[in-house]
Amino acid sequence: MATLNVAAPMPVTPRQHRIRWLFGSPIATAGIAVVVTLFAAGLFAPLLAPFPPNGQTNAALQGASTTHLLGTDEFGRDVLSRILYGIRQDAIVAVVSVPAGALLGVSLGLLTGLAGWLDTILQRIFDVMLAFTALIAGVTVASIVGPGLPAVLVTVAVVNVPLFGRITRTSVLTLRNRDYVVAARVVGVRPIRLLVRHVLPNGVDPLIVQLALSLSLAVFIEGAMSFISLGVLLPQPSLGNMLQKSINYLDRNPWYAIGPMVVVTLLVVGFQLIADGLTHRLLRR
Repeated sequence: MATLNVAAPMPVTPRQHRIRWLFGSPIATAGIAVVVTLFAAGLFAPLLAPFPPNGQTNAALQGASTTHLLGTDEFGRDVLSRILYGIRQDAIVAVVSVPAGALLGVSLGLLTGLAGWLDTILQRIFDVMLAFTALIAGVTVASIVGPGLPAVLVTVAVVNVPLFGRITRTSVLTLRNRDYVVAARVVGVRPIRLLVRHVLPNGVDPLIVQLALSLSLAVFIEGAMSFISLGVLLPQPSLGNMLQKSINYLDRNPWYAIGPMVVVTLLVVGFQLIADGLTHRLLRR
């Protein structure tokens, strides 16, 4: 009698497990879809934008039309085109500053597990950094490095350092007395390797949630700093400086303000949905 050979199922790798965990929440999936769609629109702005972002016409403050779907600004520039290019500024901040701040914060958070005196010093540093609100930190950074995109990048990174540092420290305090960590310590694993290879991988889930929240915060910081002329400077388009300039022309072309406002809202809500979905997944474990 012939035997039926059934192939054993392939084991799920930790990376595959985290991908399934990330997309296992409909809320998080919806947020990812919104964010990816908007960032893709910004990435492909040269292909999607109907006009150059700084191209001027004689049709200043024209309302929505078939030629200019969201109208034009005070210089006759196409609002939709400038929004698409403005999304790029948020994408740059999200891709560069948030990971940089997260990496530095996680590194400092891990160092708290090496010695009590080092933990005390780093906690006081985190306290000082958290005493500054994001906007106050932005004003401080801009006064040092000057207004512009670099000021936004530095501000977002600095603001995120204590957030990730505190979460990592909590994971270190929670996990360092677990059996597998104690066993690794007994067999002679060095402290740094112990923290990186045994503690950090088991405390990464709350860091992923914080990453989504920090991306949402980054969009807010870029918009706020550009709104008060400390972030991306004109004529370079950004969602924040477009909102700032549109205030005086709401009666002429309301889409000048509505367009960037909707995009900012969607980005913030998208990242918040991702964070909420991941939080629900954590609570159901």
